[in-house]
Amino acid sequence: MEIRTPFAAQNYAAAKPATSPLPGSGTAGEMLKDAARDFAQSMQEAENTAKAAMSGNADPHALVQALAQTELAVETAVAVRDKVVEAYQEILRMPV
Repeated sequence: MEIRTPFAAQNYAAAKPATSPLPGSGTAGEMLKDAARDFAQSMQEAENTAKAAMSGNADPHALVQALAQTELAVETAVAVRDKVVEAYQEILRMPV
């Protein structure tokens, strides 16, 4: 099997943009900050919907939907926390 260098270089150049970060994606810290902001906003919206449902200003369907979104957000946050703790413990087990 013959490999042509110009052909391989062209394919590499074409594949390189697929591995580069998306424009505007930011750093890991910015993405974590955005995720925390979205989590807090989701919690606030669910609390507002629950208050409105208790006073009779929101339908029960909206309350159930808000609670389901909140449950998903909390489960995601717990999963991320578990992965961070697991990574930290793995770093602590590394020999120095």
